[in-house]
Amino acid sequence: MQEFWFYITLGLEHVLDFSAYDHILFLAVLALPFSFKSWKNVLLLATIFTIAHCTSLVLSVYEIVVFDVSFIEFLIPVTIFITAIFNVLYVNTIKMEKSILLHVIATAFFGLIHGFGFSNYFKLLLSGEEEKITPLFGFALGIELSQLTIVLTVLIIALIFQEILKVKQRYFVIVGSILVLLITIPMLVNTFPG
Repeated sequence: MQEFWFYITLGLEHVLDFSAYDHILFLAVLALPFSFKSWKNVLLLATIFTIAHCTSLVLSVYEIVVFDVSFIEFLIPVTIFITAIFNVLYVNTIKMEKSILLHVIATAFFGLIHGFGFSNYFKLLLSGEEEKITPLFGFALGIELSQLTIVLTVLIIALIFQEILKVKQRYFVIVGSILVLLITIPMLVNTFPG
């Protein structure tokens, strides 16, 4: 049981690590267009991200799929950048809250990429372990809990700005997405393969 808690904690720290803030940025920009009214959509997207992230870990741990880490490290900020651009371009069609199919597909694909980014470290942790399912499940649970914390925080910030400070949702999404874009640009430059 102690080992299970170790992997839950590892999953929590993996996402909530401020020194490796790529997950936080991705989840924040993913949740920006949504509000508490559509909390089920946000929960769905966070869960899809967790499932995809853990799927890529499984594929990597069992060496079914292996990617060049430097390429994946570049793709992670690309996923953040694309999501932020999508928010800015489609902010006028906030009907995204009703039909989130594109969000679901993108989140699943981007979750796979983010999972491969962590796979080498995770493989090192499991190198001496025969049983890998329990650690993967504990890690997935930790990821899900931390992601729910992040999206809940974004929804609370959105509530404060939109309901209390009366900032229009459109402006909140645009400004938040542009801030994420500005933070992501140096990440893109620093991880550019070559």
